[in-house]
Amino acid sequence: MVAHKTSERYCLGIESTADDFGVGISTFNGKILANISNGYIPKEGGIHPREAARHHAEVADAVLAEALAKAEVKAKDLTLIAFSQGPGLGPCLRTGATVARALASYLNIPLVGVNHSVGHIEIGKLKTGAKDPLTLYVSGGNTMVTAYASGRYRVFGETLDIALGNCLDVFAREAGLKHKKGVPLGAAVEQLAQHGKELVLLPYVVKGMDLSLSGLLTAATTALKKGNCSLEDLCYSLQEHAFSMVTEVTERALAHTEKKEVLLTGGVAANKRLQDMLKFIAGEHDATFNVVPRAFAADNGAMIAWTGILAYTHGLVTPVEESFVRVRWRVDRVDVPWVK
Repeated sequence: MVAHKTSERYCLGIESTADDFGVGISTFNGKILANISNGYIPKEGGIHPREAARHHAEVADAVLAEALAKAEVKAKDLTLIAFSQGPGLGPCLRTGATVARALASYLNIPLVGVNHSVGHIEIGKLKTGAKDPLTLYVSGGNTMVTAYASGRYRVFGETLDIALGNCLDVFAREAGLKHKKGVPLGAAVEQLAQHGKELVLLPYVVKGMDLSLSGLLTAATTALKKGNCSLEDLCYSLQEHAFSMVTEVTERALAHTEKKEVLLTGGVAANKRLQDMLKFIAGEHDATFNVVPRAFAADNGAMIAWTGILAYTHGLVTPVEESFVRVRWRVDRVDVPWVK
């Protein structure tokens, strides 16, 4: 059993933007003591926000207890509560915010609302050691290229419609692939893609610094229904087109910003093929490539806890009366005074 210093300060972070309810506990010097998550798995189709929120409410107590036990920290020893304030699904966000408010009020400690997208960037920086990267953040709900400039993370390119993770997930469901515990749908597509041999021509839509994935998804699902191509070839082709698009936008942003680090973060960051593409373009521009560890790639409470600490130690707190959720809270609307 590890005995923590009595003078140590801890933040408990709650993540609940979509299908995962996560609780992370971090020390103020960036040591992650616990990172526990319980995911909602729909019986069919995509995420049903109200059902996911109900799931979060049902598992909150157990996840909190497990995180505190894992960290070997008592609730009374917590210094700070952080929560994902947005962007995300309203019902899910509100469930997490309610739990966070209750904890902060009961323990009489500060509350900090964290931008979910900033959380993904900061946990990636913490775990890789990157200082000032150009970041490709790809998940089920977000696809964007960001870099720090003038007090905020600026967006240098993003999806105009659906996110990359959502594109892969929807195709997987159309193909009849099942969501298994611990194996996301995107991972199932990746496994099949490794056996693809023929590249099926699909729409490739990059508009300036932005990209569109809905046409690609429609074409891939149409080809799937026609049955003229193997599922392995379609998974391979879908990945190659989608990943090439985000890589092109990332490389153009890298040339523009002249950053010397590239960071890949978010749930889709676990994909080895995407990692290879980003690593290649980083090398072409004499930049180091960094990828968030798999344990911190998907939505997680640890990233909220750590980002909450960064905000709190730079004078940012969220009064309870201002802790309403922000469903469409863009990353470039968030001040990040801890980044220099």
